[in-house]
Amino acid sequence: MPYIKKNPESSSSVNIFFEDLGSGQPVILIHGWPVSHEMWEYQIDALVNAGYRCIAYDRRGFGQSDKPWDGYDYDTLAADLHEVITALNLTDVALVGFSMGGGEVVRYLGKYGSSRISKAVLLGSVVPMLLKTEEHEDGVPQEVFDGMIAGLQNDRPTFLSEFGKQFFSGAADSSPVSQGIQNWMHQLAMVASPRATTQCVRSFSETNFRTDLNVITIPVMIIHGSDDKIVPINITSEVTASLLPNSDYHVIEGASHGLFFTHKDEVNKALIKFLNK
Repeated sequence: MPYIKKNPESSSSVNIFFEDLGSGQPVILIHGWPVSHEMWEYQIDALVNAGYRCIAYDRRGFGQSDKPWDGYDYDTLAADLHEVITALNLTDVALVGFSMGGGEVVRYLGKYGSSRISKAVLLGSVVPMLLKTEEHEDGVPQEVFDGMIAGLQNDRPTFLSEFGKQFFSGAADSSPVSQGIQNWMHQLAMVASPRATTQCVRSFSETNFRTDLNVITIPVMIIHGSDDKIVPINITSEVTASLLPNSDYHVIEGASHGLFFTHKDEVNKALIKFLNK
């Protein structure tokens, strides 16, 4: 199976699992919490058929990648992304990050710049910040994330099953996907290590990406569902769009957090149109 080995000479080396499909301009797909690169099934099919090379990898701790005890902060996760890009010697890359993965996109650009990157897409992204603080009064209270971690530590399978229902829940229908899709997402989530699952809650809730956004000059598209119950649009993508005034901001009315499946045709169309520019 294809792996990229980070720090191969070190005792703390980490194997990052990836798939590399199609040919053309490279598009790196960075998955959300708490699943794996397999969530991109319907985007990979559309992108490869549209003439793009898709690289989708599993974040450390998730999917088929190694599951170390530490390294779930965004600086380390961005370094993993950098290793994928350099190991495959990629240039003219389009980065696409969903939810937590949006943080890796902007932290990578903040740390490593855009010499290898031509475009970026933030889909249902946690950027610029989720947590409520004195400087971010509209954010989500700390106790919400503390409750998520407590639920994971008490009964991870049940917590993830209930979380999955909210993931796809929009105003029009409280359960707009089949039980098969729910089961699939739950299966992907359960493969992740318990440590990675809880540590990443801290990372995606507490990290402030405003400084990273300040240095972005490449074209960016922002896509978000208006009825996202997991990552509220008003404190994330609406703010990011205001901080990146030249971005292409696309709101999908009635879409939940799981819009990569529930609104896959609209997402894929918008994504391919942006990449083709």
